[in-house]
Amino acid sequence: MPSVCIYFQVHQPCRLRRYSFFDVGQVHDYEDAAENRRILDRVAEKCYLPAGALLLRLIEEYGGAFRVAFSLSGVALDQIEQRRPDVLEGFQRLSATGCVEFINETDGHSLAFLSSPREFREQVLRHRERVRSLFGQEGRTFRHTELIYSNALAAAAEKMGYRAILAEGTEKILGRRSPNLVYYPAGCRKLKLLLRNYRLSDDVAFRFSYRNWAEYPLTAAKYAHWLHRIRREEAVVNLFMDYETLGEHQWRETGIFDFLRALPGEILRHSDFCFRTPAEAAEAYEAAGEIDCPGFISWADEERDTTAWLGNAMQQDAARKLYRLETAVRKRKDERLLRTWRMLQTSDHFYYMCTKWFSDGDVHRYFNPYESPYEAYINYMNILDDFSQSLKKTSKGETR
Repeated sequence: MPSVCIYFQVHQPCRLRRYSFFDVGQVHDYEDAAENRRILDRVAEKCYLPAGALLLRLIEEYGGAFRVAFSLSGVALDQIEQRRPDVLEGFQRLSATGCVEFINETDGHSLAFLSSPREFREQVLRHRERVRSLFGQEGRTFRHTELIYSNALAAAAEKMGYRAILAEGTEKILGRRSPNLVYYPAGCRKLKLLLRNYRLSDDVAFRFSYRNWAEYPLTAAKYAHWLHRIRREEAVVNLFMDYETLGEHQWRETGIFDFLRALPGEILRHSDFCFRTPAEAAEAYEAAGEIDCPGFISWADEERDTTAWLGNAMQQDAARKLYRLETAVRKRKDERLLRTWRMLQTSDHFYYMCTKWFSDGDVHRYFNPYESPYEAYINYMNILDDFSQSLKKTSKGETR
């Protein structure tokens, strides 16, 4: 029986205040709290609350036949817990249905696996515990920040007890094979690999309201017809996208909520099809083969690699200097300093420094609060300089 697996990423970075050279040594609060609150409130009203209520109605209407999955970054959870408990309660209601899986990731939405195995493991375990305590679920599926993936990452996830891992279904690793099957990562025999169908996912996430698209307007019936053409019995069509697609990136006026409201009925109209969560899909199907991915891939940009975060000298310099502070941070045994260091690891800070202004330029500009990547780099490095000085002062017994 073919399955449809819908997964939503929920993430809101902790945006940094504008921080000049003259603030170094003077200002030690790095968060732009007002901007973070403003954006969270906007996204909560446009996406999290209405989309969550709609998903809950669909689960109830279809008697549990409709199922979805979420990964809430620890950075988003921090803000939601502190500032929007109504949003958290909505996710908890979804969890209580038994039809929603909550996936584990790095707690800081970080690139830690690329720089510090110890920090990576600690963040994953922290996120696992938060999912357990907030939603009553034991994590069975793992996804790395921005769907970053490699053989080594899969091996680490399997060692930590996960049974499924998510990645981008790029031709780099698939060749001519289909993304709509379950695979084994190279070297793994317990962990199953689910690959994002990026064409079908991006039809909703990016092209839904694009009037010059040949398939505009996209209706639920048309989309379901495309899915129904995938006839292989063991097929799993993985539709992975940002949750903010619903109401924020694609505004209510585009018809995105009407599309979602009609989609389960149109898909289930074909009796051979069902919905499954990632963990359910991994358990239900045998692996069709092995996928070898010696280098890193991701779901970002046309390259589907890590260059959106580490592709230029500024990004590499910032990441190198950040992770060089790990030993000093840990020696302080100060939870406040550790929390700040982890906040500075969030991948968005490096994304803002990206200089890829060609085919993917519009995407980077949309998500970038800075006038230029160079401004983002200078702002970040000023903060990192102050943080580094603070570590030196606390090591001498001084207080900030």
